Amino acid sequence: MLRFLWESISFQVILVFLFVFLLVADYMKRRTPKHFPPSPFSLPFLGHIYLMNSSDPQAMTQKLREKYGDIFTLQMGQLSFVSVHGMQMIKEVLVNQAENFIDRPEFPIDKDIFSSLGLISSNGHLWKQQRRFTLTTLRNFGLGKRCLEKRIQEECRYLVEAFREEQGNPFNPQYKVTNAVSNVICSVVFGNRFDYHDEKFQKLLQLLNEIVILHVTIVSQLYNSFPSIMKYLPGSHQTIFKNWKYMKSFVQEEIDKHKEDWNPSESRDFIDSYLTEMAKDNASGTFQEENLVACSLDLLLAGTETTSTTVRWALLFMAKYPEIQARVQAEIDAVIGQARQPALQDRDNMPYTNAVIHEVQRKGNIIPFNVPRMATKDTFVGGFFIPKGTVMSANLASVMLDKNVWETPDAFNPGHFLKDGQFYKNEYFMPFSIGKICWIVMLLC
Repeated sequence: MLRFLWESISFQVILVFLFVFLLVADYMKRRTPKHFPPSPFSLPFLGHIYLMNSSDPQAMTQKLREKYGDIFTLQMGQLSFVSVHGMQMIKEVLVNQAENFIDRPEFPIDKDIFSSLGLISSNGHLWKQQRRFTLTTLRNFGLGKRCLEKRIQEECRYLVEAFREEQGNPFNPQYKVTNAVSNVICSVVFGNRFDYHDEKFQKLLQLLNEIVILHVTIVSQLYNSFPSIMKYLPGSHQTIFKNWKYMKSFVQEEIDKHKEDWNPSESRDFIDSYLTEMAKDNASGTFQEENLVACSLDLLLAGTETTSTTVRWALLFMAKYPEIQARVQAEIDAVIGQARQPALQDRDNMPYTNAVIHEVQRKGNIIPFNVPRMATKDTFVGGFFIPKGTVMSANLASVMLDKNVWETPDAFNPGHFLKDGQFYKNEYFMPFSIGKICWIVMLLC
């Protein structure tokens, strides 16, 4: 009887049955609990991929915000997340309920690279241990102190000299600026700086820049949505994996060099300190070499990309607005002069320059959608139910470009941070997020 039924069923019927089965399975998987944040119409299997606007994602989210409010749900393939907007909602998630959203979600592309290790991708006890150790170690090596300021001043001299070598000819400053910024954190992590003509380090910086660009491509996002399929297909995600492999090998070589002349009683840098902690831990706990590689890469990324991108935005804005550049130069000449380098203590005497720097960060808006969080327990946000495990995305741009707060939100205007000629810090200024989990980026920038 079964054989007869099997032979009588056509291939087309089997395909229809399979398709209907997958539709039902997809619907069951996407079912949301009662009082969950609203969501636009979702396509089977694909979700809201049809809404994506890679050239201007902020415009897309703004349209959805106007229709659904400051909290709504988006589905990208198999990946679902809740997007929050506006100061009140973002503060609720990142500050008022910080402990409820302290974890990072495991995105397939990041998990396949870091295996949930390091400072950015880890969670729970592992993250707390790495965070505590890293904070203490970085402060021991001068982060936030005068000794690190001297390293920055020294690197500025190298950068100025590199600019002079161009003899006034047009050139792309990207990798010189990136190298200079990276050398500051490299001096803490690796114990040395890298020359601007070091081909190996220049390659690393180029691969790092490529990674940042490729991470936001639609192909990479598709990997997060359909990892079991995408891992076998060519695309930008394969380049990301290849680049991270090179960067891991670079850091591993630095660790191996440190092992050769490591002295537990005299730590020269972050790697030495971590090796000492590994010895205390007997490599049986969370302090292991694989974690050291991940932590070092996290520090390199956080201490390089955000700051160097901000500096490049500053160069662009100064070139575009020469009248603002002239006022900054006049204040520099009046307060600092030409005989010495700028120092952190000069900041309080330079309100206009300080305002310009803050406006560069606001208008540059380099982390518009923040790094996602994940709910560690069932909770409510804005009257909506957020179950444990829900991925949350905070749209920082909705605050940094809020038309109800900033006089000219879409224009470069240092006046946003000035009152009666004095510098004014606006609470809506959050270029690197808010709350204690954003500590690594804020500390390094």
